Amino acid sequence: MLRVRCLRGGSRGAEAAHLIGAMLGRSVTGWVQRALQSTSSAAAAQSHDAADHVTEPVEQECPVCSHNEWDPLEEVIVGRAENAHVPPFTVEVKANTYEKHWPFYMKHGGQSFPADHLKKAVAEIEEMCNILRHEGVNVRRPEPMDWSMEYKTPDFESPGMYAAMPRDILLVVGNEIIEAPMAWRARFFEYRAYRPLIKEYFRNGAKWTTAPKPTMADELYDQDYPIRTVEDRHKLAAEGKFVTTEHEPCFDAADFIRAGRDIFVQRSQVTNYMGIEWMRRHLAPDYKVHIISFKDPNPMHIDATFNIIGPGLVLSNPDRPCHQVDMFHKAGWTVVKPPTPMIPDDHPLWMSSKWLSMNVLMLDEKRVMVDANEVTIQKMFESLGIKSVKVNIRHANSLGGGFHCWTTDVRRRGTLQSYFH
Repeated sequence: MLRVRCLRGGSRGAEAAHLIGAMLGRSVTGWVQRALQSTSSAAAAQSHDAADHVTEPVEQECPVCSHNEWDPLEEVIVGRAENAHVPPFTVEVKANTYEKHWPFYMKHGGQSFPADHLKKAVAEIEEMCNILRHEGVNVRRPEPMDWSMEYKTPDFESPGMYAAMPRDILLVVGNEIIEAPMAWRARFFEYRAYRPLIKEYFRNGAKWTTAPKPTMADELYDQDYPIRTVEDRHKLAAEGKFVTTEHEPCFDAADFIRAGRDIFVQRSQVTNYMGIEWMRRHLAPDYKVHIISFKDPNPMHIDATFNIIGPGLVLSNPDRPCHQVDMFHKAGWTVVKPPTPMIPDDHPLWMSSKWLSMNVLMLDEKRVMVDANEVTIQKMFESLGIKSVKVNIRHANSLGGGFHCWTTDVRRRGTLQSYFH
C-alpha cells in the first residue's frame, strides 16, 4: 500500500522513501530510493498513457457515408406527408407546373392538400417504411411540423409546404450532409424539420454544411417568365432561359446525382449556374461536377430524367433525351431507356410527371424499390438481373415524388471510387 501511494505523489513518495530508509538503515536507503525512483518513473509513464487513452476521441464509424446511388443501403431518411400544404401559386411554382394543374393551385394554394388523398399518402409512406425495415434498412424521419404557419422575411412572405421530399433538400457526399438552399419561397424553412436528425449525425462525427441561403428576393425570379404552352417551355429551355435568374446561388439537391467521384447536375427551374458553381468549388478537388442537359420543357430535379442505378448503368428518360449521352457511351456506360409509364392519365400528378416510374431507390446493385403497379419496368429490371421490391405509393406520387424523391440515403456500405472516365 505504501508503494502505491508513493507512485501517485511526488513529495509523498520522497517522504516515504525517507521513512523506509530510517527504518531499514542507511545501508538500504540508497537502494530503496533508486527502486522508488525507477518505479515512480514507470508509473508516471503508465499514468500519462492512461490519461491519453481517456482523453483521446474514441474512433467510431461515421453514421453518414454514401458515395453513390447503389451501394448496399443501411440507413435512410424518409419524408413525411403529414400536414402537407399546397404552395401558393407564385411565379416560381407556376413555372414548375403544367397548365392543366393551374386551377388546382389557384384554388388550393396555401391550403392543405385534399384530406382524403393526403391520408392515403401518409398510409402508403408508412408501409414503405415498414418494407424498408423488413429489407434491413434503418429508417429515420423528419419532425412533424405545422406547415400552415405564415412567415415573413424582408423580401417576401409565405406559408410553408412540407417535409415530404428529403432528396430535394439534403445531399450526402461521403460523410458530409449538405443542406441545399432551395428555390421555392414556400420551402424556405423546410430545413427545420431535419435539423434534429442532422445535429445528431453531426455530434456522431458527420460533416455538416449549409449552402448560402438565398434571400429569394424578386430579383431571383423572372417575374415575366413567358409560359403558356409546352412549346413555350421547350423553346425557353432550349435557349437556357429559366424562371430562376443568376441573382444569387440557388439549387435543389435533387438536381444532383452521384457516381463516386463524379457528380452530375442539370441547370433547371430551381438550380442556377451560381448554385452549381458553389457546389463545384465546395467539392473540389475530390469530386468533379459535370453539367448535363436534356430535351426537357420543364427541368426540375434530375432523378426522373437521368437516374444512375449502378456502376456505369443509368436509366435515361426516352422522352427527355440527354444532350451529352455520347460521353457516357464513350465512358463504357450502359444507357437503358425505361418503358412508358403505366400510371393512368386521370391520376392526379399535381407536382410531377408520369416518369416517376423510373424514380426508383436502389437497395443495392441487385435490389430496387419500384412501384407495384409498374409491371413493365419491373420486367426491365428483371432483364437486368435486379430484383424488384414492390411498393404502392400512387397517392404519395401526387405530392411530387417517387421512391428516390421521398428518401435521402444516409449510409451505404461502400467506398469512394471513380466510375466515369
